[in-house]
Amino acid sequence: MHFQQTESTGPAADAQPKGFTQKSSSLPFGQDLPLEEISGPTYLTAQALVQQVAYTLSDKIFAYSAEGFDLDVAVKSWQENGGKNALGYQTGVQSLETRNGAGSIALGYMFSKDFDLKKRHIPHAIVASSATLHYLRTALDQLALLYSVANPLTAHIAAVDYTADSAIGLVSDYVTSLTIAEDLGLGLVCSPSVFEAQHMALFATLLSSILPTIHTYDGISVGRETARLVDTLDQSRLYNSYQAVLKAVSEVDKKHSDNAGRVVRLLQAFNDELGEDYRLFDYYGHEEPESVLVVFGTVEASLAAQVSNALAKDGDKVGVINVRVYRPFVEEAFLEVLPKSTKIVAVLGQVKDEAAVFDAAESSRLYSDVFATIQFAFDHDDIEVNDIKYSREQVWTPSNILDVFQQIYGEKTQAEVRSYVDILNTADVKQYTFWELDESPAADAPVVLGKLLSSDSAKNVFVRTGHDNLVRGGTVRTDIRNADYTIEAPYSVEQADVTFVGDESLLKEFDILNSVKADSSMIVKLPGVKDEDIEKKLSPALRKALVGKDVELFVFDPTLSESVSQDPSLEALLVQLAFLKIAREDLLTSSLAKLAAINGDREGLEKLVGELETALREIECPVAWSTPEEEVEPIQLPSDINVNSFSAYDRTESEPPTFLRDWKTAAKGFAFKEAYGSEAALRPDLGIKTAIVRVKERRRLTPPDYDRNIFHIEFDLGTSGLTYAIGEALGIHAENDAAEVEEFIKWYGLNPDEIVEVPSRDDPDVLVNRTVYQSLIQHIDIFGRPPKRFYEALAEFADDPDEKRKLLAVISPEGATEFKRRAEVDTITFADLLLEYPSAHPSFHDIVRIINPMKRREYSIASSQHVTPNSVSLLIVTVNWVDPKGRDRFGQATRYLNSLKIGSPVTVSVKPSVMKLPPKTTAPIIMAGLGTGLAPFRAFVQERAYQKQQGHEIGEVLLYMGSRHQREEYLYGEEWEAYQDAGIITLLGRAFSRDQPQKIYIQDRMRQSLSDIRRAYLQKEGSFYLCGPTWPVPDVTEVLQEAVEVEHRAKSVRAGEEKPKKLDSRREIETLKDEGRYVLEVY
Repeated sequence: MHFQQTESTGPAADAQPKGFTQKSSSLPFGQDLPLEEISGPTYLTAQALVQQVAYTLSDKIFAYSAEGFDLDVAVKSWQENGGKNALGYQTGVQSLETRNGAGSIALGYMFSKDFDLKKRHIPHAIVASSATLHYLRTALDQLALLYSVANPLTAHIAAVDYTADSAIGLVSDYVTSLTIAEDLGLGLVCSPSVFEAQHMALFATLLSSILPTIHTYDGISVGRETARLVDTLDQSRLYNSYQAVLKAVSEVDKKHSDNAGRVVRLLQAFNDELGEDYRLFDYYGHEEPESVLVVFGTVEASLAAQVSNALAKDGDKVGVINVRVYRPFVEEAFLEVLPKSTKIVAVLGQVKDEAAVFDAAESSRLYSDVFATIQFAFDHDDIEVNDIKYSREQVWTPSNILDVFQQIYGEKTQAEVRSYVDILNTADVKQYTFWELDESPAADAPVVLGKLLSSDSAKNVFVRTGHDNLVRGGTVRTDIRNADYTIEAPYSVEQADVTFVGDESLLKEFDILNSVKADSSMIVKLPGVKDEDIEKKLSPALRKALVGKDVELFVFDPTLSESVSQDPSLEALLVQLAFLKIAREDLLTSSLAKLAAINGDREGLEKLVGELETALREIECPVAWSTPEEEVEPIQLPSDINVNSFSAYDRTESEPPTFLRDWKTAAKGFAFKEAYGSEAALRPDLGIKTAIVRVKERRRLTPPDYDRNIFHIEFDLGTSGLTYAIGEALGIHAENDAAEVEEFIKWYGLNPDEIVEVPSRDDPDVLVNRTVYQSLIQHIDIFGRPPKRFYEALAEFADDPDEKRKLLAVISPEGATEFKRRAEVDTITFADLLLEYPSAHPSFHDIVRIINPMKRREYSIASSQHVTPNSVSLLIVTVNWVDPKGRDRFGQATRYLNSLKIGSPVTVSVKPSVMKLPPKTTAPIIMAGLGTGLAPFRAFVQERAYQKQQGHEIGEVLLYMGSRHQREEYLYGEEWEAYQDAGIITLLGRAFSRDQPQKIYIQDRMRQSLSDIRRAYLQKEGSFYLCGPTWPVPDVTEVLQEAVEVEHRAKSVRAGEEKPKKLDSRREIETLKDEGRYVLEVY
């Protein structure tokens, strides 16, 4: 793809529709790439180069690309447009699903009866990610056994997989390729950079003439980064080089009986043909190193080589061996490049996960080969070989590669320890970073700017984009590097000269200033914000960092542009102009025509040039920002996104599957289950095991005339089979009030007997069949509090423009106070809103879609099943209030429980909790419960009584309880006193805050018995538990810190220390938390 130095960026520019859009991040600048334009100096991605080699040299390509990975987007486009391979015909491209049996179709094609044997010598290719290799294993195993009569096969594997076990999402996966290549005897070649991707794809294809070969490369960043390549082989040169190398080795290979010898000869012929000096193992670093790091992988090889060269330049005796060809592993070639001065070899080997990293019994695949090679070498057996394992989740940067080097060779003095190594000369390389929400009309603006900068043939431009679809509904980060020469920087920009932030919310999600260069510029989009309000929009820590780094701050306000106000899509153009104004003002005049051609909108760009001065303004950062009035905590946010997608979040909502309209449709589903995909089940709720229990007892514990209704409720387990452990919670699957539901059905005009599909309350992805009445009783939270998104959804149904305007006004920034009043004072429900705005009348099937399912309410269990094997108890306080209209309001679950009669059935489930007794019965327990927070401690005390009855020795039991009045709220008081008389409870600290003039709280009772807490908690290594509201946590924690400090001083005195060592009691409490001896369950 040649970029011309005229007013046009190429022939494709004139044909582009108005507005720039990216097709795929795997293509250069996201744009379609004609096959014939891949030649000479041009901008490409490694993904595109790999596909070019596969398409040019292959008879068939079998593509296994996960949705959004776009590993085959180029080859499919070339085939659809009639592109021919080097043999003169269209390469067959089959896009297949990744599943069991993958690869079978390739075997079937090769060995079918009607296969043209004249094509037996023509290679076939697989294009896939490492996630597919597991499913291809069986087919590759069979192919390896039949390879002497099969076509040459190269599997081009992007080293990327998706993991749900961490927040990272997408991971670089080489360990799967390493494992399968070793287990099945396949060849394995790795591209160490985008500049070698085409050559290594070609070499892997040549190697497939000897044995089935995997060619792997980074699939997350390097594989998708747009970069300038100086001497790209076109189809003709690719094919000629392929044929020339095969011819050069055809006679010599007959003399070699092993694959190792053949691959050495193949690489020599390859170098001779292309004029390169590739090796099976490449060495970088000091000429006489003492420590050598062995690496495999694209980013790993690139960064390790550059860091080692930087360290060696400073005199550090370190080096790196990059494994270019892992299989066959030619031991002689490895020992040949290993310097004679080496004393320590460290292998940077990838393993599957963090568990494998810390498993001493597991070593990396690469380590096993290197260790065996060195151990069996006659003149290298005194070298120490270490395995430095890392998981697939590891994201490499120069800094953590430096950490690896420091780990293996150390530093001579503390003064020499470096925390950063810069492999780029930032004076010659300009770096720009764009942070944006992917739904923004300007999300593609940085790619356009990258394409504009690439039109300067004297520069080398690099553009990389990553998506984090788990932050703010979709965040995209784009980095641009503009250099005077070719560079390798396979990591995020760490010192940006200009940073653009497209939404202020991103400043609260990421430490963006961490990747900003000192004395640089930052543009922040703040629509409609006045100068005097800027300070309120920026956190004190951010303001302090801005001044500390001497960053020039610019505010970008597109609302001040008349053109953007009329056409919001023009914001992308305005962003581009704003960036050029700050970063490259010279291009604002000299390259506007090129910019207009790329965007396909000359008219819009011309309008915006005159409005730029209004929309972009500089903000002075006063020195006072560097010294805020209050102490400011440093910014503790991630400094980069987690790349978990290669494309923007798809916000297209499919039609909700609520297709049932009457009982006849439901009957068809039961009669023809296979056709309708229906299933009959008692409770098809996934992940939650429910049971039906019945009310055995319900008694009020507070006086009838007291303003708080706290009651004890006990359920008979019957034959439900329900079991529970100490400290667990019971989930109550409450129901809406029947009278209110009937009233709503009548008012809204619903048919209570109509059959509908609704999401299960325990798993929204599971649909269940219910009548409208059942749905409103058991599933739809019609009397719950609506969030902002409900106002927005309801507005779409409003026929009355005035009602629509009012609904949207509530969720606007100006309506924040009104929304808060509705939610917290008026306690408006979904039903109330439907009544208030009658023109917004969604159908019941739409109600199911826009109102959340009811959630179960969990309560701490107040009984031990050892003591009451056939029942379970709860301690409940009724939640009720009167709204401004004088209506009695109740909490859904407590109202439901309070209305139950003896014998009523209730659906329940059990949920684990952090409240667990210590493993040893002799360990003391200290419990602090406020109000209904005493519930789990009743279970604790019952269990300790049971343990003592069974003959076990039990530790001290200290119970602190708090409430307002003893006469009204001495919950389970008689039980506590009986347990104290029986010697189970050793200390009962009762705090009734309002029974005396001065208020006494639970922390006061704890402080009065500090010596008891010290003995039980610290000397006898007991455990502390707090259950109830959050407000006493700081005060209670302070008492425990006092106990820690007093105990520390006492120990020092007993030890005869004149001056006790300083103790951080707060850190000691954190240690106790980590040990499970400080447990909170607060709400």
